[in-house]
Amino acid sequence: MTALIQDFYTAINSVEVTTSSTIFKLCLSMLLGCCVGVERKRKGQIAGIRTFALISMGATLAMLLSIYVPQEYLGLKNGDPGRIAAQVITGIGFLGAGAIIQMKGSVRGLTTAASIWMVATIGMAVGVGMYLVSLVATALILVVLLFIEIIERKVHVGWETRIIRIRVHGIVEDIEVYKNTLSGFHINLTNVFAEYDYERDITSLNLVVLVKSTTEFIKLFSALRKLGDTQSISLANQVSI
Repeated sequence: MTALIQDFYTAINSVEVTTSSTIFKLCLSMLLGCCVGVERKRKGQIAGIRTFALISMGATLAMLLSIYVPQEYLGLKNGDPGRIAAQVITGIGFLGAGAIIQMKGSVRGLTTAASIWMVATIGMAVGVGMYLVSLVATALILVVLLFIEIIERKVHVGWETRIIRIRVHGIVEDIEVYKNTLSGFHINLTNVFAEYDYERDITSLNLVVLVKSTTEFIKLFSALRKLGDTQSISLANQVSI
């Protein structure tokens, strides 16, 4: 048994590309990709378990090919892993861009795109036999995605730009009461866009604000509604005038 383990250890750590080392590396990269994919899918992201597993395995296989081709056809024992690997780093940006969704001026998916890039790099690390580094890198990704987010929420760091649209009956010329109400909810008002419809006696306000993810918009809207003859209130990601 000890001899078999030793042979297996030697095979998977060989600088030459063999069938046993290739299978092991592909399986390991698949598992590491799945670990990150589970977390992303849990958050409802477009890239999930299968996507991350395939990205990781693809990067590993690309690295193995980059080593194998020079070994087999040029007689170079260590190969030239930099050629195909460099193209993987460039090409993975295409998948990362696909994970970024732009919705009405709000960009989402940056974290998933960064995770895709990182998983591809981990897959290449597995391909060259950096197993411990790959495991540690995967663990650190999960720490960032899971625990750093919890810390962010607890310490209330991070602001987001939002637009509060208010439609009021009458011509609003003083927004001081709106500023005071927003301040009461710890919301920073950065800009105001107003549209006056004198014929129908209606004012449309677009309040550009900085808010935190913990902001209670239901209570905020209830407070804003009482400031005038409010017809509608909505939350948006871009100004519409």
